[in-house]
Amino acid sequence: MRHLLPVLRWLFDGMHLIFPVPLTLPGPRMLAALGFTALIILSSGLALAAVKPSPRSLKASPIRIDARPISSFDRASPSKMRFGRLVWRGGLVLTSTSPHFGGWSAIEMSPDGRAFLAVSDAGTWLRGRLTYAGVAPRGVDGAVIGPIKAKNGTPLARSRDRDAEGLALVRGSIESGEVYVSFEGNHRVGRFPLTREGLGTPTGYLANPKDLKRSRRDGMESLATINGGRFKGALVAFSEEADEGTGYHRGWIWVRGEARQLNVVSRDGFALTAAASLEDGSLLLLERRFRILEGVRMRMRLIQADKIEPGAVLDGETLIQADLGQEIDNMEGLGVHTESDGTTVLTILSDDNFNPVLQRTLLLQFSLERPLVK
Repeated sequence: MRHLLPVLRWLFDGMHLIFPVPLTLPGPRMLAALGFTALIILSSGLALAAVKPSPRSLKASPIRIDARPISSFDRASPSKMRFGRLVWRGGLVLTSTSPHFGGWSAIEMSPDGRAFLAVSDAGTWLRGRLTYAGVAPRGVDGAVIGPIKAKNGTPLARSRDRDAEGLALVRGSIESGEVYVSFEGNHRVGRFPLTREGLGTPTGYLANPKDLKRSRRDGMESLATINGGRFKGALVAFSEEADEGTGYHRGWIWVRGEARQLNVVSRDGFALTAAASLEDGSLLLLERRFRILEGVRMRMRLIQADKIEPGAVLDGETLIQADLGQEIDNMEGLGVHTESDGTTVLTILSDDNFNPVLQRTLLLQFSLERPLVK
């Protein structure tokens, strides 16, 4: 019962019902009624989640995004600011009337933390600028949404081709540069230019790792460019689910154009949803777990730069763990920027699966407590 109540509260929060779930544990009859209702909601919600709008006719265009500030991260202790090694700065619940808004799987931030680029598993990209009140994000301005394109310049049409999951800036800036985008389904990593108009036509694709399997479990869910250390500039990618044989999340690091294995220890059944590099070359790994009786959980691990090399099996310090007692959802995107005073800021974005009934698009920000090494 203790684990079920937060799940029910999460389900009803997602519906924006006019009557709140009691904050005290309900009696058996009330719990049974809530459980029955939750099953109905969950069943209909799963059906809704399967519908992703096609970007076939979408053209890059401005989009309005409404942002509702999240004042506290912990539901039971609103004044709590420190969570593991992370310090809460603020967050937003993002909504839009556009049918193409949702499914955001990866995010990159500009060095000043204002501009951002996100990609969706429905085959779209989103670029905009965050506004702030002090250190807390307060809104989104200048947002533009558009389709991710194929080599011939047309929007990706087939579902198996447009499931974008990872994003890594490799040159320049979000306004003018180049990014790699990784896709699941039809596993591949493409290189895309960034211009004033947005994400352009891909200029090419990396050769897939020779040991990459065709199963969805083995896809390249997370992607990052290493920003420092021995392998500065190298690209890394990791699978979402652990390999059943080894118990590792399969991964790769591209060294001099060749993809070499770089695996991550799987712990406690968490899926690996995003990766991002710190300035010293260390890696942050964002993880998620979902169970019916406990809902969704989030975790983040830090991999020190000196541990990263071809053939390594990576594990690291847990920076934060959160569950439905905190303001989380299906957290899939992770961006990093460093402020002028040296503060490292993490931006975490959720994938709502195009399911406004049960899920939300959340943008959360934390600062990383110094020092990086205990």
